[in-house]
Amino acid sequence: MALPKVLGIETEYGILHAGVADPNPIAASSVLINAYLADVARRAEAAGSAEPKVGWDFEDESPGRDARGFAQSGSMPPEVETHLVNAVLTNGARYYVDHAHPEYSSPECSNPLEVVLWDKAGERILQRSMDAAVRLLPPGQSIVVHKNNSDRKGNSYGCHENYLMDRMVPFPRIVQQVMPHFVTRQIYTGAGKVGSEAPNTGGVDVTFQLTQRADFFEEEVGLETTLKRPIVNTRDEPHADAQKYRRLHVICGDANLAEVSTFLKVGVTAIVLSMIEDDWFGADGPAGPSGRDFTLAAPVFAMRQVSYDLGLALPLELASGGTITALEVQWELFDLARKYADDRGLDCVGSDDIGRDVLRRWEQVLHGLETDPLELATELDWVAKYQIINGYRERHALTWQDAKLANMDLQYHDLRPAKSLFARLPMTRVVDEAAVEAAITEPPVTTRAYFRGKCLQRFAPSIAAANWDSMVFDLSPHKETLQRVPMMEPLRGTAAIVDRLFEGCTSPIELFERAGWLSRPSGDG
Repeated sequence: MALPKVLGIETEYGILHAGVADPNPIAASSVLINAYLADVARRAEAAGSAEPKVGWDFEDESPGRDARGFAQSGSMPPEVETHLVNAVLTNGARYYVDHAHPEYSSPECSNPLEVVLWDKAGERILQRSMDAAVRLLPPGQSIVVHKNNSDRKGNSYGCHENYLMDRMVPFPRIVQQVMPHFVTRQIYTGAGKVGSEAPNTGGVDVTFQLTQRADFFEEEVGLETTLKRPIVNTRDEPHADAQKYRRLHVICGDANLAEVSTFLKVGVTAIVLSMIEDDWFGADGPAGPSGRDFTLAAPVFAMRQVSYDLGLALPLELASGGTITALEVQWELFDLARKYADDRGLDCVGSDDIGRDVLRRWEQVLHGLETDPLELATELDWVAKYQIINGYRERHALTWQDAKLANMDLQYHDLRPAKSLFARLPMTRVVDEAAVEAAITEPPVTTRAYFRGKCLQRFAPSIAAANWDSMVFDLSPHKETLQRVPMMEPLRGTAAIVDRLFEGCTSPIELFERAGWLSRPSGDG
């Protein structure tokens, strides 16, 4: 049976330091995050609790490991910048400077609803960070953050997804069978974009496209994330027991503001990956109920074809001959997923109820895209953005090349509530705002993020560092050396498992004594 899909999203935010002659995005990102951390510390001190500032532990970072067992000539792993601000939050998330961007990496989640919730909490954290930065900057300066993927100067920054998978599933099979989904899911995951930044659009006059990321992909498979971007990324860094698990690191998606888009992006992909684990497609390739093998002949080219096709009817060349549209691929996958759900259930995405909700919304969206995409203007980012920008264009008789439309595109993603076009729209909510507010400081109860977050809330002065799969405690004067607690199982460390350890516990040494870690310092967490 497919493994439960532990999930997460890493979002790099666009950043602008306004009011300075020569802005530096790295410095601005550091100011932004440090301002937030200082504000959190000040609030904690006022409440009589400890400052929860804990740095990241780089001990287990290995971004250069390739799932294929080798690195292609010319491919380079991402650099790990250990000198930049890098903090762990009490909700279990990581908040840090990644290259020239602030990045929020959500805590580990056990279902798509949790992903939406803690992704939205990340947006609120960035909003609070902007407010905190303004209070520290000189008059006339501000830091503005956008949740988008392109600066319109040829640079793209990512929104990466992570999925726990069984190590025993052959990686080539994952590549072959997930590729058609990654290429075609853009029809509901795209954030929309005015124009194109691709050096060659294949002769297509791109006025508006479905995604912000399609222009920037050049390879089918590879290790890179910033150059020669691949549709399927091969980074083999599980942040868990490497003998049992792999983490599929997905870099081909847009950063979404629409909650339905995020829910489907993660939920549908989790179901597709579960089907791959259970060999539901068969050995010959990704074939749906119709019997058609929908392996694409040229996935990179098809990625742009799909993004440029607002009519959603462009035929994509198949490796076996013939053609298929992006909508048809998604319908094939949906029909296959429905049969899979009836046969196996969908506990792999948290619960069968949540999985059925993914199927319900997926079918509803595909029907809407097939009949009238504009009916989905309250559901999907690209449709919402297209409707508001095209409406303005038509009212003012503008061409798509008018700079005002590109500015509106950017304004859609502005995280300042008073400036954001998205914030003015009646978008469908998937999660409750009160729950989002709680998720700013509280971790999910269903994964190891709970143990990480609760330790930070209770014992921050005694935590030397933390990362996804371990925490390092300073138990001096009881212990002369630092004590590492491994957390190699993503679905352990949950509230159901560790709350009894925390109950009445007043110090980290007491926690260690209760858990038996002092006599077993190399335990499995």
